Order: sequence, then structure tokens, then C-alpha cells
Amino acid sequence: MEAFPARQSRFTVNLQDYIAARRQERKILLMTHLIAGFPSLEANWRMLEIMGEVGVDIVELQMPFSEPLADGPTFARANQLALEQGVTVEQYFDLMQRSTKRFDFPHLMMGYYNTAYRLGHEGYCQHLQDTGASGFILPDLPVEEYGDLFAQAAAHGQAPVLLMTPTNTDERLAEIGARADGFIYAVARKGVTGSQTDLGDDLHEFIARCRQATDLPLAVGFGLRSADDLRRLHDRADIAIVGSELLNTWERDGEAGYTALLRDLIEGRT
Repeated sequence: MEAFPARQSRFTVNLQDYIAARRQERKILLMTHLIAGFPSLEANWRMLEIMGEVGVDIVELQMPFSEPLADGPTFARANQLALEQGVTVEQYFDLMQRSTKRFDFPHLMMGYYNTAYRLGHEGYCQHLQDTGASGFILPDLPVEEYGDLFAQAAAHGQAPVLLMTPTNTDERLAEIGARADGFIYAVARKGVTGSQTDLGDDLHEFIARCRQATDLPLAVGFGLRSADDLRRLHDRADIAIVGSELLNTWERDGEAGYTALLRDLIEGRT
């Protein structure tokens, strides 16, 4: 296992309890996404500050990877540029710890299995716990290959957030629902992140299939862009996930545009 300096352990948030409490106050929660090191760690910190200022509900902090299979072209390019700038796992955990100490929203590690493999399952979950994360998302790891990662996650207070997709059979959805914790990430359509999503009958039918497979809260992601998108999910999903649109807006319109988009998304919760 890779060696890192000892860190001060801190309390991690129970996602199900947190989501249930927040849902008493709003129709849907907002989960946002950023990639560590893109466009820079300094910019990441300002993004997190803005998220804290506007009051997002959950943040997904991605560790860049050279082959991000679930990510569309926007995220794939951002992953590559972050790696070219030399972002390390240690810097990632430093950012996670700094952010969890500063901001009240729960933090999730989004990344690919190579990080958990390098650290070992126990070391991976220990680092997440010690830096204040509440769970993780590993989109390239099938549920049947988790092995003792489920047990290590439980031992370290980490929720393994699993993905359900429209191509899953009902039997597969039930298998995923039985092993997940925290909430389910319901992928709104086939393909990768970033493209526009049709929030019509097909998505509604898919959400209904997910509801049959689990009692966990449902988070819908891939292609959400606006407050209106969030409103279309009221009474259907518990969490809306926005990532690519935020990244594109930061690049195109800078901090002011990014802040405006987040404030618009916040309005879509009620």
C-alpha cells in the first residue's frame, strides 16, 4: 500500500440520514461535481467556496484518471489536462481534507478503481474516512468485483454509491440495489456524461424501475443543465447531479458565470 502522512480522523456524514433531513426542506437536492486539478487546484478551491456560498447539498470530487470511461469529451479532456499538470493522489486527499474541514456539505470521492487498487481496499477507505469523505463512486467496478471493499467501506463509515443504468435488467437493478449504500446514482441515459438528456417518458420509466429495485434515494445525472431540468425531476428523483455544464461554464464564462449557473440551479430545488 502507498504510504501517506497520518491524518486527523473526523466524523463522516451518514448520507441516508442527511438526504432524508434535507428532503424535508426541498423538492430535490443538488449534487455538484468538480475534477481535482482542473483547471487548477486554486480554481477548484474557488469553485468549492462558491458551492458553499450558494448552499449546494452534496459535492462529488473527482480524482483525475487517464482513461475515464464513463466521462464524455469535456471531462475526458479535463482529466487529461489535470494529469498533465501533475495532480497526485496526495494532493487530491489534501484538497478533500481541506474542503471537508471548511464546508458542511457531504463529500464523495468519484474516481476509477485504480486508486482503490493502489492503496488497497482498507487503505482506500481509511484515507476517505480520515479526510472526511462520506462515500465513493467507482463507475468502472462491477458490483460482483467489490470483494471486501463493501466490508471495508462499512468499517470506515463510507457509502459505496453504485450506478444503475437504463441497459440493466430488472434482476441486475435488484442486485445493485441490494449492495449499494447512501443513494443510487441513476444514469439518465445510455452513453457518457455531458450530452443533453431527454427528461421524458423513457427516463421516467427508468426511474420507476430503479424505485422498484431499491429503497435508497435516487440521484439522477448525465446531461442536466438548468433549474428547469431540476424542476422536471421533482417528485421523481431525490438528487440532481450537475457536472459537465458547470465545468463548461467556468471555462466559457469564468467565475461570474459559474456563480450565476449555481444560483440558478439552487432555485430549481423548490
